Amino acid sequence: MPALIHHTEPAPTCLPPDWSGIGGCVLPVAAGAATGLLRCHALVLTTTGPLLAEIDFAEHLCGPGTLLWIRPGQAARFSRPGDGDDPLTIVFRPGLFGPEELPGLSPDDPSGPAREPLTPPGPAVFRDVFAHLAGDAAGPPGPVAAALLRHELAALLLRIATLDPGSELRAHVESRTFERFRRRLEERFPHTRRVEDYAAELGCSVRTLTRASLALTGRTAKQVVDDRVALQARRMLAATSMSVAEVGRGLGFGEPTNFGRFFHRETGLSPGQFRGRFVTGQPATIPGQRSPAD
Repeated sequence: MPALIHHTEPAPTCLPPDWSGIGGCVLPVAAGAATGLLRCHALVLTTTGPLLAEIDFAEHLCGPGTLLWIRPGQAARFSRPGDGDDPLTIVFRPGLFGPEELPGLSPDDPSGPAREPLTPPGPAVFRDVFAHLAGDAAGPPGPVAAALLRHELAALLLRIATLDPGSELRAHVESRTFERFRRRLEERFPHTRRVEDYAAELGCSVRTLTRASLALTGRTAKQVVDDRVALQARRMLAATSMSVAEVGRGLGFGEPTNFGRFFHRETGLSPGQFRGRFVTGQPATIPGQRSPAD
């Protein structure tokens, strides 16, 4: 999409304008489209016909009225199995809203609402909101227009949050512990894969992190860490021109062989085999995560 970085060629610029941080965008919906990494948030609303969206290597067949929220850094590509109009897309830059600015919602939180496609009731309401946002974003710039766009986007994000019960904050201890762990993991996963390091930074025990992780995800704390590193590796292999060694170094592996062993253990494929599926057009599916017993 225009707000993506493709590994095949430079992507055209269609990022939100600096004056507002919010804009409209046209998705590159085509068979064989390259996988790219988002540089901003993208809210996508299908209008007609099915849309096949592959987000972080999970495929979603989206019928009319389906809403997707794709986060910065996620790998994405789109195709259309049949006829239909282009989906409506609104993009906005990370950091546009502070973590406490919208009640109960931090838009930059990767575990926020709409991590899976939503089918909102009354899709006409959302189509109107998307159309108004895109129209206002294309209008004359200025502080009043920027404030209007922020209010319109804030209302849309809060409306989305009310549609996703899974986004409600949980009060139990394991949830709070896991959220702290997950946020620290997002900051630190390129630097350490040791659960002991995260436990020390959070002032708790490895057992506490593992208990919280199992309660919230069914995965051990170590598996949560390895899942996050493996996801980033898949993103970089599929959507950048970095060599396998460069990807490994960027994720803290000093030796390519160590990275290769890790990647094969997590996905069942070598880094080269995985990348080849995107270069040659083979199906981009990969084996599932390791079971908790591994």
